[in-house]
Amino acid sequence: MVSVLADPSTARATAAAGSVLDPEVPVLTIADLGVLRDVTVDTDGCVTVTVTPTYSGCPAMDVIRRDVRQAVRAAGFDEVEVRTVLSPAWTTDWMTEQGRRALDDYGIAPPPGPRSGTLSDGPVLVALSVRCPQCRSMDTRETSRFGSTPCKSLWVCNACREPFDHFKAL
Repeated sequence: MVSVLADPSTARATAAAGSVLDPEVPVLTIADLGVLRDVTVDTDGCVTVTVTPTYSGCPAMDVIRRDVRQAVRAAGFDEVEVRTVLSPAWTTDWMTEQGRRALDDYGIAPPPGPRSGTLSDGPVLVALSVRCPQCRSMDTRETSRFGSTPCKSLWVCNACREPFDHFKAL
């Protein structure tokens, strides 16, 4: 996650980059999604934005890179480089609580909150049910491991009968 910065130029560039919306889930910024990893401004005013995609083949990355360049340029920076870093791999643990709430409000069941430690530190989280974002029932079932985008699965609520996406925990 991007750290809080004291330098006004870096803070301005970070705010601009962080405000970019995810093209697949337009209620999430790339900062809330945890895709924005770092922003630096060198002594010449060149901005380098580092992003980590939700998965290595994410088709939204071209749009995100373009939108980040546009947003940072609109904030007053002429030279903007967007770097993609695959390691460490993105995890839903990097999503903000605000992002999880935005998913829920949008009708997408959010992944569980951050786990402490690593998978080797304890049991692996297994979701037997996901709360319906429409009626809040836990009486739901997965109908397809792959939903409207590869990072989501398709579920249906047995109580209200509404289908909904669930953002997969990674």
